[in-house]
Amino acid sequence: MHDTRLQQSYLYICIKQNSAMTLSEFKNKLSQSENVVFELPNGKLIPSHFHVTEIGQVDKTYIDCGGVVRSESKVSFQLWEADDFDHRLTSKRLLDIIKLSEIRLGIENLELDVEYQGETIGRYGLGFNEKNFVLTSTSTDCLAKDNCGVSENVIAQDTGCCSPESGCC
Repeated sequence: MHDTRLQQSYLYICIKQNSAMTLSEFKNKLSQSENVVFELPNGKLIPSHFHVTEIGQVDKTYIDCGGVVRSESKVSFQLWEADDFDHRLTSKRLLDIIKLSEIRLGIENLELDVEYQGETIGRYGLGFNEKNFVLTSTSTDCLAKDNCGVSENVIAQDTGCCSPESGCC
């Protein structure tokens, strides 16, 4: 019984880590706040004078290494900071920009993908820690592991989730 609860709670933690915020979830949280604060995965805050330079819907069609054609769509935000230290984007203003993008571009309620300039443009997921919007780390993955002969332990390590009895944790 104890093992089952441990496995269930472990699964819940993995799901929460890998879940992505949708546009409607973002707008809901944004409407409950006056200021927009983004936090990097390392805990540092993105400077408060950032701009949202782009909002769009990105559609991607591709073939994986197993020969399966796949497609995905996400809403993309691009965050940028410049020397405009007087700029402060309010939640209301960002909600207005999102509404305009929904009307003019037909943006759907999809998962969010956030671009932010580091050494190069980084792509992040988005979460919320009850205070700030948190850019979450993303990673690549093999979508055809069964065709590549990748072992189950490698699969668990790639996702950051594994069962307690697997020995990979």
